[in-house]
Amino acid sequence: MKGTALVTGILIAALSFSTGSVHAQPDEKESNERMALYKKTSAVTDIPWEYLAAVDQYERQVHDDPDEGRVTAIKFDPLFWSGSTDAFPPAISPEGWGSDGNGDQKADIQNDEDILWSLGRYLKSFGTTEDDIKIALFQYYKRDLTVQTIMHSAEVFRKFKTVHLTNRDFPLPKQYNYSYRSTWGDARGFGGRRIHEGTDIFAGYGVPVKSTTYGVVEMKGWNTYGGWRIGIRDIYNIYHYYAHLQNFSEDIKVGDVVQPGDVIGAVGASGYGPPGTSGKFPPHLHYGMYQDNGKNEWSFDPYPFLRRWERMAE
Repeated sequence: MKGTALVTGILIAALSFSTGSVHAQPDEKESNERMALYKKTSAVTDIPWEYLAAVDQYERQVHDDPDEGRVTAIKFDPLFWSGSTDAFPPAISPEGWGSDGNGDQKADIQNDEDILWSLGRYLKSFGTTEDDIKIALFQYYKRDLTVQTIMHSAEVFRKFKTVHLTNRDFPLPKQYNYSYRSTWGDARGFGGRRIHEGTDIFAGYGVPVKSTTYGVVEMKGWNTYGGWRIGIRDIYNIYHYYAHLQNFSEDIKVGDVVQPGDVIGAVGASGYGPPGTSGKFPPHLHYGMYQDNGKNEWSFDPYPFLRRWERMAE
């Protein structure tokens, strides 16, 4: 379990959430078009392309698909674009940030080049360092998790030099013996009545545990419920939770960028008590997935994705 049980309202949201929308994969042509726009804007704004890409990536997870004729998904608030003395604090600019990015003498809120140029101009008004960009993002989004997610995605894009990152992996090597079934939503009693927020994959002590996705290590350490656990935030606004580990990989630390197949720890039976507690249940990996929509974060069933990734794995 990631933390305490999620409230009933979040559970309802999870039950109504369509897992078919999770990890929607762009085709390579679309990714290349996006990359060309990011790099073009970066060249004239001095904002590294990966930050522009990360904002767009975040926006495409919290909005519907891009409008017809567009390849980016950024949807600015009209007041941010056009300006209003009552719309935003002075740091945002009462005159608005909408600008002409393609030279047609119009600032079109539906034009990709205008949108990216305006984003770059806004970010640059705070400066071009990592801290400057964090401040600019917080001034706009007013949410720490959103800023953190965007910064993490930028780190991933910077490392792999592309936004076309579609590989996935099953969390355990297929040559080991393991078993699992759909257990998301089952009742759990330790620590009070709650639901099971993941899928349990039973395997022997010490079986390697792998990252399923591209992302950044956000959490590592002990949790009363999950024991030794690690959390990875991916580029799709999803938090991947690996719990009941026997140990962590020696070289893994918070802030590391990982990719599918990277070993992050080993199967164990830790948890349900103070640090070091182990053996209260058979060894297994608890694997959970949590979706963030820009306002709330909730658990959803990882089982269909595990089955898909298992078929994909070598």
